[in-house]
Amino acid sequence: MAKSESIEFKTRIGQLAHLVGMHYLEVPAKIVRQLGGAFNVRLICTVNNILSYQCGLVALGNGKGYISINNARLKKYKLQTGDTVQVSLVKDESEFGMEVSEELTEVFAQDEAGFNRFKALTPGRQRYIIHYVSSVKNPQLRVERALLLIQNLKMLPEGKENFRDILGKKKD
Repeated sequence: MAKSESIEFKTRIGQLAHLVGMHYLEVPAKIVRQLGGAFNVRLICTVNNILSYQCGLVALGNGKGYISINNARLKKYKLQTGDTVQVSLVKDESEFGMEVSEELTEVFAQDEAGFNRFKALTPGRQRYIIHYVSSVKNPQLRVERALLLIQNLKMLPEGKENFRDILGKKKD
């Protein structure tokens, strides 16, 4: 897939039986091959030319893949399981595969050691931190979360980071 090349196709909104409430857009095997045949690719998915979001491609089986679509997006755009939608996929060229909040960006700017530890994490753990900080509406709470996670991260041995420890949760 070239840098700005868009791949378009129609698909149906499905629901994963093994994950309650989880909806997805099926990506046919032919499209997966056009994306390079791998499932470790970050994308920007546009649905019906009205909804765009950053996502990842997950293996579904038989060469097919899927992209998650959450209930809030379905509700906002009046979509439901079984609807046929037009999908456009473009490779996500952003540094972390997600938009980084202003608050987390500022913490990184003020804490070089913390940012270096963050950059050494796996992409999935990076996105987890970005999402956890960005998932609250209150800017002060985003600052507090960013500071907490980066401070916890710096205290952990390199290569031994896990979500529970990054959050500062003690094992029971």
